[in-house]
Amino acid sequence: MTPDARAQPGETSPADGSGPRELLAYRSAQGRWVVAAMIMGSSVAGIDSTVVVVALPAIGRNLHVGFGALQWTVTSYTLTLAALILLAGSLSDRWGRRRVFLVGLGWFTGASVLCAAAPGIGWLRAARAVQGIGGALMTPASLAIIEAAFAPADRTRAIGTWAGFSGVSAAIAPFLGGWLLQAGSWRAIFLINVPVAAVTGWATRRHVPESRDTSAAGRADWAGALAGVAALAAITYAIIVLPSGGVTAPRFAAAAVLAVVSSAAFAVAERRGSHPMLPLTIFRPAPFRAANAVTFVVYGALGGFAFVFIPALQIIAGYSPVVAGSALVPVTAVTLLLSGTSGRLAQRIGPRPQVVAGCLVCAVAAVLAVRIGSRAGYWTVVFPLAVLFGLGLASLVPPLTATAMNSAPDSVAGLASGVNNAVSRVAGLLWIAALPPLTGLTGAAYTDPAQFHSSFTQISWICAAAFAGAAVLAATSITEPGRPTPARPALIQTPVPHLTCPVAFGRAPGQTRRPDISPTNDPSRAADPPSPDGH
Repeated sequence: MTPDARAQPGETSPADGSGPRELLAYRSAQGRWVVAAMIMGSSVAGIDSTVVVVALPAIGRNLHVGFGALQWTVTSYTLTLAALILLAGSLSDRWGRRRVFLVGLGWFTGASVLCAAAPGIGWLRAARAVQGIGGALMTPASLAIIEAAFAPADRTRAIGTWAGFSGVSAAIAPFLGGWLLQAGSWRAIFLINVPVAAVTGWATRRHVPESRDTSAAGRADWAGALAGVAALAAITYAIIVLPSGGVTAPRFAAAAVLAVVSSAAFAVAERRGSHPMLPLTIFRPAPFRAANAVTFVVYGALGGFAFVFIPALQIIAGYSPVVAGSALVPVTAVTLLLSGTSGRLAQRIGPRPQVVAGCLVCAVAAVLAVRIGSRAGYWTVVFPLAVLFGLGLASLVPPLTATAMNSAPDSVAGLASGVNNAVSRVAGLLWIAALPPLTGLTGAAYTDPAQFHSSFTQISWICAAAFAGAAVLAATSITEPGRPTPARPALIQTPVPHLTCPVAFGRAPGQTRRPDISPTNDPSRAADPPSPDGH
């Protein structure tokens, strides 16, 4: 398949140049294969990210490492994923979405094998960073493939099926990972990717058509991507070592200098580059800055809390890996079931009330987490706070994401949503790096239930305060729309690991539509079907 001059952006055409390729129907055999392949591809990354957190205590015991080293098994993956996801989206538009997806799939699978074979924690952290590169290549390409492959009338249904089954895989992952941990070794959790990836690769090569953005031009922003990775790595390292060494420690000083230099280099690259992956002008609208500020606080608190929550159930309450890992299933289920209703309600009443209410509900849930102790019952302690988190996320995530997307001009709507998604991932990265060392969860302290309980209690209160602060920030900075606007479908990324769900929300007043088939560098939004009035 090769691009055709007569094709619209995002379309593909036969290699003989006879014309644009016919878009697929959802009920067609090839259409179902495309959806199935993308579901399996998303599941590879989603399952791995979920079960790694469940396996942290087992990895620490087996490799005899402190909690700081375990942090890097999570943050090294998130670091490369967050820093490269925008660049990877643009590469898939230029080079071909199926091609980039297959490269990312192979890259991720090879790194998974390296993780399973890692002889020590250093090798494991390096392999996880390589995994993040593969995840960055796969994540935006999977949704972009569905957007470009299906006819507008079937696109929303295909994306909804993809998102729903991806949510099912996220719910199944803790049971599977916990069972593997109890039956064998933590290394097995990385090897389960191999057979799934093999089937995904076969189905993608055989049934998924190639597509490109025929309007994409210019070179990829390699300089900006490299500077972004260096800046995030230096900032993360500085945050982790600061509590133990202080500001005068050589390690912190070196990391701080590197962070400043690389951050400045990133800003220069994005300001002067001819095709920057993050044009700084996108932050000019005040509502966009406000939505991303709230996103940073909310998703940071969620990421930091979720990072210690599952290990806390194992170390403090004595839960098995299966039970501890499945504790977040109610969050997944409630968020997935209610996000659509939440998006429609926000379109009628405006985003501010729901964002504020959702933040406050999450704050209450974090406060309830301090009740987790050695005799914490699942149904009396864990289940209520999980349901509350699900209700809070279902209330705040759709209108918050919609505000970020609607506050940017239509010409950069895809980029705006991609930036919001990247902000959420960077927030989780930095909060996961900061909270454990600030609360004394360093070295071998995580093996002591009493010390872990003390640190977990402090983290719960910090996250509760952050959610309350996010509610105040949302109440004072997020503006209400001037008038109701027609609903349109989109896909949002929830804070539950790699779970997406379809919602509907309104367009900002005065904005115009872009073509139905449009490129996106973002793994969290879907292309728009034609509206009834044809606008």
